[in-house]
Amino acid sequence: MVDVQEGRASGVVLAPGRRAGLGEAGMRRTFAVLISAMVLAGCSSAPEPAPPPPPTTPTAPPAIALPTPPPQSEPKDECGLKDAQQFIGQLRTSLPAPVDPSRWRVACTTCPVTMDYRPDRLNILFNADTGVVQQVKCG
Repeated sequence: MVDVQEGRASGVVLAPGRRAGLGEAGMRRTFAVLISAMVLAGCSSAPEPAPPPPPTTPTAPPAIALPTPPPQSEPKDECGLKDAQQFIGQLRTSLPAPVDPSRWRVACTTCPVTMDYRPDRLNILFNADTGVVQQVKCG
């Protein structure tokens, strides 16, 4: 409850019959001390953070020994390409009969052929107009 003196509140009643004795001057003083404390707390600076550690330089992983590649040998001549090089520039009709016809394919350079690859098959390609062998290859 609050006592009213001269039409205004004079203080807070703590218990029946007793009043807080701060008064208006005490309230101002308390208010000024609180404001001063808040201002001083706001002005104080926080401690500076520790500097970050210096960046580390990346290091390369340890070297590993790579296996040595096997020595390169000549590619296998499964279709007889080395011997067939002599057919280039000859007429198609002068080609010898193959020992195994399933391993030779004689076709013109513009003729359609299957795209299957057989490393043991010799392809002999000739010009359709002149009949002259232009290319030999495996496949």
